Amino acid sequence: MEGDFIKINRWLQPLSWFYGLGVRFRNTLFETGFLKSRSFSIPVISVGNITVGGTGKTPHVEYLIRLLQDHSRVAVLSRGYKRKSHGFQIANESSTARTIGDEPFQMKQKFPKVIVAVDKNRVHGIEALNQKYQDIDVILLDDAFQHRYVKPGINILLVDYHRLIIYDTLLPAGRLREPLTGKNRADMVIITKCPKDLKPMEYRVITKAMDLYPYQQIFFTTLEYGELTPLFKKEAPTVNLDKLKDHNVLLLTGIASPRQMKEDLTPVVSKLSMLSFPDHHAFSQKDIEQISSEFAKLPSPKCIITTEKDAARFIGLEGLSNEIKENIYILPVRIKFMLNQEEKFNENIIGYVRKNSRNSILVKRKDDHKPKDGNHSGDRPRTISFRNN
Repeated sequence: MEGDFIKINRWLQPLSWFYGLGVRFRNTLFETGFLKSRSFSIPVISVGNITVGGTGKTPHVEYLIRLLQDHSRVAVLSRGYKRKSHGFQIANESSTARTIGDEPFQMKQKFPKVIVAVDKNRVHGIEALNQKYQDIDVILLDDAFQHRYVKPGINILLVDYHRLIIYDTLLPAGRLREPLTGKNRADMVIITKCPKDLKPMEYRVITKAMDLYPYQQIFFTTLEYGELTPLFKKEAPTVNLDKLKDHNVLLLTGIASPRQMKEDLTPVVSKLSMLSFPDHHAFSQKDIEQISSEFAKLPSPKCIITTEKDAARFIGLEGLSNEIKENIYILPVRIKFMLNQEEKFNENIIGYVRKNSRNSILVKRKDDHKPKDGNHSGDRPRTISFRNN
């Protein structure tokens, strides 16, 4: 079991105590009904975390898109963190990372048929989507575990294997955005970024340590990488990671938690150098000069590898040399379920969406209007609780 990326600043713990008071008070307002959580008549699935930093939200949302898009009309609603626009926005062909945010832009590029929208107010965003599109079967909320004004049908909590929340503490001493008890709101807990060689004993230890309720399910996922895709040379072929055994690679990232990528890539290249910027970093001319300088230090053969999320910010960025543009590649990331848990997860998600979709509810309404033993059951739509499943 790992806690190797967790750092507790003990001297800040008094401030964490005061921070915790505020968060607990807010949660109490929701639990007592003083602040309202709103449910919706169509399936809503939330994916998020209770920590600062990346836990792999975007790859997991993309997994849900791939799972559902062939038989359901899927919409994704995100906050659009650090975008330059305001209010409710729907992604289209002219959208950029600046107007809708890195992750929504990435998802719209990869899944053009999926509705992608951004709105800081998730309740308003869901209402706007329902008003504009009458055929949506499911809404995926990206990074909304703590947005308690919406009550999703399935609440998925992501926990980084290297930053297990059971060993962390509240901000600012640690990286928890709310107390550990916040995990109790989850229907599913996914331990993300697990090593591929995770031992069976570690699964059992982590499962027990997470101390979940019987209604909660726990899953484990790991990262899988696709073939390298040229960022600027669109006509160039993709490159398998196996071809980089003799290459010197500069790993260029602006994400919250790039260390797992570094661990995974180190064994498959000749030498790996790393240039890491803060999450959602807006690259400046000074940064471009630093990138060029670091790349120039590497002996040939060499290349730059960056993430899909960062690539959205490099497109249209001025000042990149031709040498950089010719040698920079995107590394696609997907998640893979471990312990043969994929089928169980898929069945739960697809079953929930099918039982609560618009078409299903319309059928139920018709059935409810039919006389049964001389009684009418009314026209109130019935929904199926995930926890009752």
